[in-house]
Parts: sequence; structure tokens; C-alpha cells
Amino acid sequence: MIDQDLIRGGAFLVEESEADGIYTPEDINEEQQMIRNMARDFVQAEVLKRGHLLNEQVSLMKQAAELGLLGAHMPEAYDGMQLDMNTGTFIYEEIGKSCGSFNTTFAAHTGIGMLPILYFGTEQQKQTYLPKLANGEWIAAYCLTEPGSGSDALAAKTRADLTDDGKHYLLNGQKMWISNAGFANLFIVFAKIDGEKFTGFIVEADREGITLGEEEKKMGIKGSSTRQVFFENTKVPTENILGEIGRGHLIAFNALNIGRFKLGNMAMGGCKRAASTSIRYANERVQFKQPISNFGAIQAKIAQQAIQTYVLESAVYRVSDLLQRQKEALVQQGESLEQALLKSAEEYAIECACIKIAGSEFLDFVVDEMVQIHGGYGFSEEYPAAEAYRDQRINRIYEGTNEINRMLMVNMLLKRATKGTIDMVGPAWEVQKALTKMPSLDKPTGTFGEEKKVLKDFKQLTLMVLGAAAKMQMDEELDLRNEQEILMHGADLLTEVFLAESLLLRLQKNHNKDKHGPDDVYQSIIKTYFYDANARMKKIASDALVSFASGDLLKTFLLGVKRFTGYPPSNVKNHRRTIAKFLIDQNDYRL
Repeated sequence: MIDQDLIRGGAFLVEESEADGIYTPEDINEEQQMIRNMARDFVQAEVLKRGHLLNEQVSLMKQAAELGLLGAHMPEAYDGMQLDMNTGTFIYEEIGKSCGSFNTTFAAHTGIGMLPILYFGTEQQKQTYLPKLANGEWIAAYCLTEPGSGSDALAAKTRADLTDDGKHYLLNGQKMWISNAGFANLFIVFAKIDGEKFTGFIVEADREGITLGEEEKKMGIKGSSTRQVFFENTKVPTENILGEIGRGHLIAFNALNIGRFKLGNMAMGGCKRAASTSIRYANERVQFKQPISNFGAIQAKIAQQAIQTYVLESAVYRVSDLLQRQKEALVQQGESLEQALLKSAEEYAIECACIKIAGSEFLDFVVDEMVQIHGGYGFSEEYPAAEAYRDQRINRIYEGTNEINRMLMVNMLLKRATKGTIDMVGPAWEVQKALTKMPSLDKPTGTFGEEKKVLKDFKQLTLMVLGAAAKMQMDEELDLRNEQEILMHGADLLTEVFLAESLLLRLQKNHNKDKHGPDDVYQSIIKTYFYDANARMKKIASDALVSFASGDLLKTFLLGVKRFTGYPPSNVKNHRRTIAKFLIDQNDYRL
């Protein structure tokens, strides 16, 4: 049966989702728990001890392969386990609790290393390479970035020229920041045929004409391999072209969609580990004859770490299940598994970018607070905080910088609205009409009544801002291509909406059910998060509007901002203490 309740990618802004229809971590089944425990045990027993060492990466990857972790997402036809997306998300969460170096090795191999072949390879290419990559015999790397082309991937200079006999292409060029380069057996390489047609190639690492630069001296993820790769008349058989000639951009961008989700997924695991480490240290560290966890300033930090981690987790598993359900729907419609996986990631590219942005920035915050809670010890390499602080910083840069992802989110949403895939015109018009009417004086009732109302307001506020900007562009009063700040404001509004809704839906679904903590803790989480989100929404929307509107129009819009950010004040100090005291008693992040 086709999933009738599955909303389109980006449609969360204009449609309501039912709490019973989403997936939460509390829905984990016995098989998923068993696989999660296996990944957790591997991380605890092996990766945390050796994952920060460059010379241990290959050995750890082989161990991961023996457990089936490298091929967990691969079809059985290519020696994979063919696990569902939600099970894979539990695996990536546990891997995310390891060090950043092994995270990078693992993610580069299983994501942008393997998926281009699965998505775009011929059957022969899949049969030749995917089993070797799934069983750890080979390790993959992804060669896209060049000295002159990073975010602008299509500015690449690497060339591919057909030999006179028509059997090979000669690759010439330079790639940089290539993860896994030092021990990779296979490269996914992007080059321009005849200097024009941007195309993907599968290149075996033992081909003549390939040389590597020295290992980069990086600020973080020091145990991962990052080297330049040089191609000098490297002969690649024509049958190793990946996908269609001149369509390499489709490979590059589609492989990154799911990569962004998995990065945010692993960042969520990292948040959990950092929060747990902070709680335990705060309980152990004694100052003024008592544990520092007794002090309000420390409790506020612990609580905020927990809030952001819990919200991120809610959004990650929501997107995970959207991807899973979309894949199942496409398979039922006759798509191959590979095409279903590709198209589901493409459908939810906006949500994947949202998870990447939130995951990397929430982890940034949580780890920074871990350093602060540790005080001087946080600055010492003898404690875990320093390494985590250095390692997490790359997350906001690779898999597309957060700035690029923000602009992509809004551009994709507006493009879908223009094509009619998402109806934004009707809801935006309703917002315009609402601005001319008196607001309702009815007070919200029932559990989470205030939150449900303000979430609707958040969506209206976002529609008001994006609709106004889009209309001014249509009237040629504004060119959004040259207004990146406005696009980024729009993305921040979208992200706030998606995260707030994910949190609300999770708590609605699990209300009065068995949870790790008491109900007052979860009430404190949502009250604090919505209170803070309300303030952020007000500022983001105001900053966007004053940058392109003026006069009476601006006054009307600012009245709309005030109207749509009316979440009532809450004693967030007490709410944070409620959250922190529960976690301190548990001596762990356990929500």
C-alpha cells in the first residue's frame, strides 16, 4: 500500500504532521537494539582506544566490515546487510560517539565513497566494486575538491581526454582535502572531458600516474588521512565512467544529500557523548567543598547541552523515517532499490541540509560547553574535551559549508514552490489576510496547546518573510541571487520550524508512555526550547525584513513579527534546573 500520509520534502512548512505518524528513538525494536548494541560495543572496545591514530584506521575499518557495519546500507546483492534507514541511523549515532578521526574515515567510505557507485554505477561496476568495499577489502575516497574549486565544484580544472584508440581516458589534474587518500584502494574522481563535460570516474588507486601529497597537518581529526591526489596521464578504461558523460554534477550533489544527513546523525551521537562526559566530570570535580554540578551556572550549561541534543535527536529520527518510508513507497511503485534510495535522499534534500546545519552547530555548542565545564582541564590534551573541540570544527565545513547548505535550502524550497510541487501560494496568501484581521483572543487548551499554537505562528512568520522576499523578486525590486544574507535568514527560520515541530511531535507521541525521565523533565525541555526559539524567530525575521522592506510595508511586517512570536514567558531558570538535576542524578545523558 502506498504511504498516503507521507509529506513531500519541504512541505513541513505548509502542512501539519500527525504525531502518531512519525518515528522516534523510543520506537526502536529488538533487532534494531541488538545491532545498535553491537555498534556501541565496537566503539567502546575498539574505536575509543585507537580511532584517533592514523595507523589504526585500516585495521578498525576491517573490524567494522567483519561486523557488517560497512555494508549495513548496501543491498544484499552486493554483500550488504540491506538494513532499513532507521537501523542505519542508530548505527551512525553510535559511530558518532567515537572520535572524529574514525568518524571521517567511516563516513567518507560508506557515504560519498560507496554511494556514487550504488546510485549511478552500471551493474558490472556494482558487482565489481561494492562487495570489496562492503567487506573491507578495499577502502574508498571521493575526489571532488581542487585548489580552485571547493563550494564551486563545477570550476574544477582536472581534465579527462580520450586516447587515440578510444579505450581509455587520460586524467590530468590535482585534488585536495581528500579524506582516506593515504590508504584508499579506489577513488571516485570528477574531471572535465575535453575540459568541458563534468564527469565522474571510478579510478583504482594502483593506476600509473597517481601520486599523493604528504598528510595534511590539520587542526583536528588528526588521525584521519587527508592528502592531495595528483593525476598525470592516468589511464582509466572507458568502462569506468560513472554515470553519464557531462552529468557528473548529479553524482556529486546527490551523494552529498544523504552525506549531510549522516553527518548530522553522527553529530547527534557526538552531542550525547559530550553531554555525558560533561555531567560525569561536573559530578566528580569538587570546588568550594562540593561538586561543581551543584552550582546553577554549571546546571544551566548541562541543561542546555541536553535540550539541544534531545531536539536534534528528535529531528534526526524524523528525517530518517521520512527517507525510509519514501524509499519503500518508491519500491512499491516499481523503482529499483538503488533508485529508490537516490530519489528519497533527493526528495528530502531540504531536511537533510537542515540536519547537517543543526547537527554541526549544536555539536559545536555542546562541545564548547564541555570544555568550559572542564575549566583548565578542558584545555589539556590529557582530557577528552580538547580533542573533541578540535575535531568537531570541521563539521561546519565539509559536506558543503553551512552557508552553502543554508542557501540551498531556500533555493530548493522556492524552486519547488514555483514548480507547484509545494503549494506555498495559498498558505502565504492566508498569512497576508491574517495580518489584516484582529488576532484571536482564544487561549490554547490541552497538553502542548501553547506549543501547537506558536508552531503554527512560526510557520506563518516564515511564510510571511519568504513570501515577501519572493514577491519583491518577482516585481524585480530584489534579486535574491545577490542577497545571501536574506537566504540565510530564510534557512534559519525553516530550521527553527523543523526542529521545533520535530520536538513537539515526539513529545506528543510519547506523552504518558514509558520514557527515560519523568514528564516534568520533558515539559521543561519543550518550554525552554520554545521560549528560546521564539526569541530567535523574532530576531531572524526582523533582521531579514528590515534588509529589504521599508516604510508602511515594513511597519506592517514588523507588526506581523510581533503577532507571530507570542509564546508566553516561562521561568527557564527553573526549567533548566529541573533538567540538569535529573541528569546529574543519573550521572549520564539519559533522555
